[in-house]
Amino acid sequence: MSKRDPVTFDVTPVWKQVTAELKTELLAFWKHNHAIGDPTRAEARANEAVCIARGGDGALCAVSTAVIRVLPRLRQPMYYYRLFFSTAVRGQDQVIPFYNRAREVLQAYNASLPAPESLGVLLELESGYLGAYYKQAYVPEADSTFIGYSPRGLQLRVSYFEGARLMAPTPLRQAVMQRR
Repeated sequence: MSKRDPVTFDVTPVWKQVTAELKTELLAFWKHNHAIGDPTRAEARANEAVCIARGGDGALCAVSTAVIRVLPRLRQPMYYYRLFFSTAVRGQDQVIPFYNRAREVLQAYNASLPAPESLGVLLELESGYLGAYYKQAYVPEADSTFIGYSPRGLQLRVSYFEGARLMAPTPLRQAVMQRR
């Protein structure tokens, strides 16, 4: 099997700036790639876009999204991060650079708020490949630390923002409710 030519693309921040046109494009991208089957969920997810990338043809080839979540074990708000690459750009060593750019965008936004809304980024490694590849407890190139497994049996990792300070713990009942 021949290795594909490396893909490079520019990552464009869109956090809190999703236009109606981009939303329509994201919905079509996810539908075409069979990424999100539920249209209502896809509609909500489009509003959570952090960064996008386009291929040489100008079409979307990657998108990251984030939403505030509180894990019962942490009881602190984190940006729950998701990333989807089209098949054309998978396996091209772009996951970490894309993630790092999105993390920078989220950290800058969080730092700009009068009071932070998140301590950092929470990752759940859904990709079997990534879960098998990242076996170190700490991955310096992604500044992520293993914290356990999700109820789905997937690796959970966190990356705390620079200078992050603990907030008052979210009551357990509220943290559990956020998971639903």
